[in-house]
Amino acid sequence: MSKRKYVIFTLVINGLIPWILYVTLSNYMSSVAALSIAALAPLVDNVVHLAKHKKMDVFGGLMLFTLVLTIVLVLLGGSEKIILIRESLITASVGIIFIGSLFRKKPLMFSLGSRFVGEEMFHENWQYQYFRFVMRLMTIVWGLILLCEAAVRVVLVYSLSTAVYLAVSNVVFYGFIGAAILWTIFYRKKSRIKLERIKAARTNGGGGFGNTATVPKG
Repeated sequence: MSKRKYVIFTLVINGLIPWILYVTLSNYMSSVAALSIAALAPLVDNVVHLAKHKKMDVFGGLMLFTLVLTIVLVLLGGSEKIILIRESLITASVGIIFIGSLFRKKPLMFSLGSRFVGEEMFHENWQYQYFRFVMRLMTIVWGLILLCEAAVRVVLVYSLSTAVYLAVSNVVFYGFIGAAILWTIFYRKKSRIKLERIKAARTNGGGGFGNTATVPKG
């Protein structure tokens, strides 16, 4: 399976199919039962990844975590307001995972990027301090954006009526995620150009960048 086909397969299995299953099955059974069945879909991707790499990667673990958390929150039940902020609690949890991964040797954005862009290339680039800085900065930005999105929606839950909140909730969510994606595209393009210059300088002996050399940020 080519890299592009594998990325499409991963996104469909982990995103589209669970959503279709939940929306369809929730019309015929309880939300808990529908979510439980929908949660099985990403297992297919994890099984494929396990068979190929003999281990579960961060992306698969993250998808399973969000689905399990969703089921737990549904089981907990609660007031109407609590039900409305369930998605925000999941978003906040993922944001915390992003921030928390900064304490690992390689942050979450490195793990996600290496899966979708190219594992070999990412591991090769890890030797450059500037690349490590880029990965950590992108991890911080995504973590903070997810936390801010969750905070804004929680405030809206307790400030607006249920009908109005449902009308603006997705606008807020996709607004934050859209901003994060646009920033990522712009910054990735900018940082890639700078990284190539650093590589060229090191290859030509003009930059002298070692594995721990200090490289200007930005």
